[in-house]
Amino acid sequence: MSATTLPTRQTPRTHQSRPLPRQGGFARALRRNLTAHGFLIGAVLCFAFFSWYPMVREFVLAFQRTKDGRTTWAGWSNLNYVFHDPAFWQAWRNTLLFTGLALVLGFVLPFLVAILLNEFRHGQGYLRLLVYLPVMLPPVASVLLFKYFYDPGYGLFNRVFGLLGLPEQQWLQSTHTAMLSVVIAATWMNMGSATLVYLAALQGIPGELYEAAELDGAGLWRKIWHVTVPQTRLVLSLMFLMQIIATMQVFTEPFLLTNGAGPEGATTTVVYLIYQYAFNFNNYGGAAALGLCLLVLLAGFSAAYVRLSRSSED
Repeated sequence: MSATTLPTRQTPRTHQSRPLPRQGGFARALRRNLTAHGFLIGAVLCFAFFSWYPMVREFVLAFQRTKDGRTTWAGWSNLNYVFHDPAFWQAWRNTLLFTGLALVLGFVLPFLVAILLNEFRHGQGYLRLLVYLPVMLPPVASVLLFKYFYDPGYGLFNRVFGLLGLPEQQWLQSTHTAMLSVVIAATWMNMGSATLVYLAALQGIPGELYEAAELDGAGLWRKIWHVTVPQTRLVLSLMFLMQIIATMQVFTEPFLLTNGAGPEGATTTVVYLIYQYAFNFNNYGGAAALGLCLLVLLAGFSAAYVRLSRSSED
């Protein structure tokens, strides 16, 4: 008689054998990254308070008028008042002139200095420190140093001109040389950062390209034009846009060298005119309207910079 096989009893699955649903995953992740979230929230709050809020407040203030402690809406009257102020157009002309001169000196000169430093094989670290030293100095100290150099009586520049037999100049007192003097001081103060950026870009160029150019009989200038410039084109474009944005906000150099306006308003810039509207004329609506015009213009350059930056990442 064959043994009958008893049916195996199936053990019913209990709820303990099923995977537990993930409960409180967000809370656990939040506790795990609490420190990182704290730093992130703090940074966002600081950025919002010191950057976003002033921009929004400026936009609102540009359409308001404050008188006797009462604020009322003024519509387009602040912008209309600013546009009909003769100093408005003079300030824009001076700002564009400063930007153009700063691009000729402050954009080309650091690139040439970087090319020269890249040719040195020994002592390059000390030379980089020497070039970057003006950036590390306080801006006020650098400007006051140049104010001493520009002095028409005992200044260094006029002494050098006298030794060379050249006529002395009224650097900051003449309408013809005041803006150029401000540009020279600003270029010396800020060229160190751009020089190091260009130098880093130059050191990333493969040496085989220069060797191939030499085999083709290319001289120094042809190698710079056909090898160096194309290989650093993106960096040059980014620095060009950043310098436009920075130079159009110039304030410290003309304010300390020529008391802001200069001879016959020759160094009055847009930012200094904003300062005058706000703190000399107590016209905060006009200052905000002028700042809004500058904000719109710089926003266009900033958008171009962001777009170029994204293309470089791709």
